[in-house]
Amino acid sequence: MITRAFRHLGLKVLSLMLAVLLWFMVAGQKDAERSLRIPLEFQNIPEQLELTEEPPSFVDVRLRGPSGSLGQVRAGDIVAVLDLASARPGRRLFHLTPEQVSAPAGLRVIHVLPSTIGLTFETSSSKTVPVVPVIEGEPAPGYVVGRVTATPAMAHIVGPESVLQRLTEATTEPIVINGQRARVRERVNVAVADDAVRLRSAQTALVTIEIQRAAVERTLAEVPVQIRNLKTGLQAELRPRVVEVAAKGPEATLEALAGDSVPVFVDLTGLERGSYNLPVRVEPTSQFGVTGVTPQHVRVRIR
Repeated sequence: MITRAFRHLGLKVLSLMLAVLLWFMVAGQKDAERSLRIPLEFQNIPEQLELTEEPPSFVDVRLRGPSGSLGQVRAGDIVAVLDLASARPGRRLFHLTPEQVSAPAGLRVIHVLPSTIGLTFETSSSKTVPVVPVIEGEPAPGYVVGRVTATPAMAHIVGPESVLQRLTEATTEPIVINGQRARVRERVNVAVADDAVRLRSAQTALVTIEIQRAAVERTLAEVPVQIRNLKTGLQAELRPRVVEVAAKGPEATLEALAGDSVPVFVDLTGLERGSYNLPVRVEPTSQFGVTGVTPQHVRVRIR
């Protein structure tokens, strides 16, 4: 038993001497104070509430302790924690005390500034809004942007009720179409412009941008005016018999367009013998559009 007690005696004596030396070093240090700016964390925010303004991220603390320990401490070693479990809608005040600051052993928190934190809470709500693609740039010369779609077309957002009321859309990352001549399809992230609102869950959208040839204009001369709905047994004469039509549409379509294929007419429904000044009408077509007819009226004589 005595032999075991004296085993490694040299190491034990050395350890004792180091411990005594360390104690004298610590005991010989004088207490000092130091100010630090430390992070402020929030815990236990009720699920049904939202913070409506940006809360403070840092607070200032005054520490006291051995000068050696104070010199080694960093702002990241200390954190202040504010419990918001008691929060209710409206403007609320929360006290921040030294007891709510976690400090390293041997150091004491003397005070915290600010000692009171004011926060505003609002009831949380949700809303579904359309996803609006953001397009940057221009297609190649002679081409224009056609139909633009996003799939999914809607996004579910969450946030304070007052903020949701004024938000009408979610947007995508920019999609660049510089120099494009054909359809562009890209999957991009969806976001909300206001930082007070968030998506219920991370979302992407497949955006399809149709790029098509720009519409051109062409004037067709001597387009014959057709007669429609003339009563049986009557005859009609038109002056003039032809008009000039300004058409707009795809270049290839207009190049192949003949004057007699444009549906221009006058409607004689219910008219008896006599002379009339009637408007020239154009039957709608999906292939091209008509921007003007000259003259807009023709003289009609029914016999």
